[in-house]
Amino acid sequence: MNIQERDAARRRYKLHHRTGPLVSAFFTANIMALIMCAGIAAVSGGLTYDLMHRTWNSWQTAMPMAFLAVLIVRPIVRRLTALCVHPPA
Repeated sequence: MNIQERDAARRRYKLHHRTGPLVSAFFTANIMALIMCAGIAAVSGGLTYDLMHRTWNSWQTAMPMAFLAVLIVRPIVRRLTALCVHPPA
């Protein structure tokens, strides 16, 4: 496989640029939910052998809620940011 074929194969597996905000919200929600679930599970139950199990169980509930929250809050955050930051020149 030469370089051109490899580059063409990589482009085929990427999503369309219009899906960028949705993909960004998905990754943001995943990371946010995982960090919060791990932190809350560690504080509530301590650093025990079942921390990853408790984190996984709570993440399964928190991730969909975090994803919807990011989708709902994103336009509000963009407007608030525009009020506080000068637009590019």
